Amino acid sequence: MFEGFTLTDAEGDGVRLRVRYGGDGPPVLLLHGHPRTHATWHRVAPLLAAAGYRVVCPDLRGYGQSAKPPSDAEHRPYSKRAMARDCLALMRGLGHERFAVVGHDRGAYVATRLALDHPGAVRSLTVLDAVPIGEALRRCDAGFAARWWHWFFLGQTEKPAERIIDADPDAWYRGDPELMGAEAYRDYRRAIHDPATVHAMCEDYRAGLGVDRDHDEADRRAGRRVACPLQVLWSTRDDLAELYDGDVVGVWRDWAGAWVAGGPVESGHHMAEEAPEELAGALRGFWGAVPGQSSMSR
Repeated sequence: MFEGFTLTDAEGDGVRLRVRYGGDGPPVLLLHGHPRTHATWHRVAPLLAAAGYRVVCPDLRGYGQSAKPPSDAEHRPYSKRAMARDCLALMRGLGHERFAVVGHDRGAYVATRLALDHPGAVRSLTVLDAVPIGEALRRCDAGFAARWWHWFFLGQTEKPAERIIDADPDAWYRGDPELMGAEAYRDYRRAIHDPATVHAMCEDYRAGLGVDRDHDEADRRAGRRVACPLQVLWSTRDDLAELYDGDVVGVWRDWAGAWVAGGPVESGHHMAEEAPEELAGALRGFWGAVPGQSSMSR
């Protein structure tokens, strides 16, 4: 898994991050979703490295083997703003001042916050199977609540979800070793059987319903948008397109201040595991087509 890549610990914004990186060329940051670790990229990252990119894959704070700082009443240590600062510090520590960022699921929210808060650092943004948190909650209806009920279950604190998940993590998350790959599955399983990781992942969702939504709404009111070129990809065998009437790109247009493009990927939700070649091809095609981004055309 990740042949030729380096696995190490690095500093985020005052927290330790586990990170794997490899390749040589324009830098690309890949951010995983819930409940995965950076290992979810093990089929995509080598394809991008072989195509001439420097690929960096961290475990987000709270996830996998990265640090799990204490939280607070507003869950700010697990806000996407805090996670975005981690990513910025990580990339600068590796010598990358500007880079492309790709985020899947919860990682897409971190990637978006990174682009909004630090526009000078983000060359381009790709989001996979996501719309902004504030946008999703603003549009929330009975259909969304029925399909994405886990947001509200994991995000509430009166009856903590951790007690239910920790009772049988395998039954709750139902990972598939054949789909994920044996080594990636072992890494994921190690994470979900760690109560500290489960708690941190719930804190991520709690931040989503509160402070993250506040940050998105503040940006909306201020007219702040993603300044860099934006690519939006979604899985054909997931429900994002259905939730947004087949126009996921249209949802993002209100958040995009520059170039926006995108489309479906023939896959289930975890497209990095299920359709790595198609995903890597879509990323390379986007980076090659971004106006004024010739240095990404590898």
